[in-house]
Amino acid sequence: MVEESFYWLALSLTPGIGSVLMKRLLDRFMTPEGVFRAPKKALLTIEGLGERVAGEVQKGPQQKLVERELALLKRVGGRVVTLKDAIYPDRLREIYDPPALLYVRGELREENALSVAIVGSRKTTPYGRWITEKVSQELVRNGMTIVSGMARGIDSLAHLGAISGGGRTVAVLGCGVDVVYPPENRTLFSSILEHGAVVSEFPMGSPPEAGHFPRRNRIISGLSVGVVVIQAGEKSGSLITARCALEQGREVFAVPGNVGAEGSRGTNRLIKEGAKMVESSEDILEEILPLWRNEGKRMLQNPAVDLSGEEKVLYDLLGETPFHIDEIIRQSRLEAGTVSSLLLDLEMKGLVIQWPGKCFTRKM
Repeated sequence: MVEESFYWLALSLTPGIGSVLMKRLLDRFMTPEGVFRAPKKALLTIEGLGERVAGEVQKGPQQKLVERELALLKRVGGRVVTLKDAIYPDRLREIYDPPALLYVRGELREENALSVAIVGSRKTTPYGRWITEKVSQELVRNGMTIVSGMARGIDSLAHLGAISGGGRTVAVLGCGVDVVYPPENRTLFSSILEHGAVVSEFPMGSPPEAGHFPRRNRIISGLSVGVVVIQAGEKSGSLITARCALEQGREVFAVPGNVGAEGSRGTNRLIKEGAKMVESSEDILEEILPLWRNEGKRMLQNPAVDLSGEEKVLYDLLGETPFHIDEIIRQSRLEAGTVSSLLLDLEMKGLVIQWPGKCFTRKM
């Protein structure tokens, strides 16, 4: 019997299949194996999938490529975590384009759900280094996990602060989980494995290409309740993470810096645009902890148990990120009129909010 992870990897390694397209295929055909068994005519009904990609899927799993990937992952003690696995982070699962699978080394735990991302410039000042380690240490002492990207500068300091504070940390890489980048972080990499996890959506051996980092930033914010930006220039990649956080409905925080300093322009602009200013970890805790307590209450109450079958289908599709009605219709496979009526009923019950442009979220 072929392990299910084989088909997940096979589909993810198929040329032309990205995270959004893979999610659409799984929504339609339920399993990766089902995708490979689907007739070409059915594949071509999937939005964004053309003749070329349909042809690649029709070739079936590339067995040697997948077996090599599994062997490399086993060699470093890693595993594949898929969207359907219970350990897959719930918060990440809710974003628009979650990675269909994560390569994981180390250990993902349930307590990682209370995570805060800390990101910032690769070029740091003594002040930036001090505040990063201080905030990271204080947050983990309050039960939070620190998420970052293991880049030079602020990212690395955030991981170090979490570890020295006796807490957990998760590094999201823009390369394969068997690649240490930057190379001088080899010791830090090993420490993160002992105190958390290293994750990536990129195949084994993937180099740290420039185009990978903007993609991984949505995972950093997707894993987190909020994102803290410390020292960022006007064109810093950290601002991409902040933008992802806003799109995903996460809280955005920024540490102010010296007026006029290049490394402060990005953070100071975020504060002007509405990010919460951080002078100490208390500014983060007072915002995040009430949200976390409310989320815990919602999970315990689970109002969806009192819904009809079709209502529950729609409720389970929705999360914090606005979902357009056309996408809801497509994924639910219900008639347009039925979906409109059910969404109205859910609004009346106080479980769903309609936003401009016929987009919907759960009421949080």
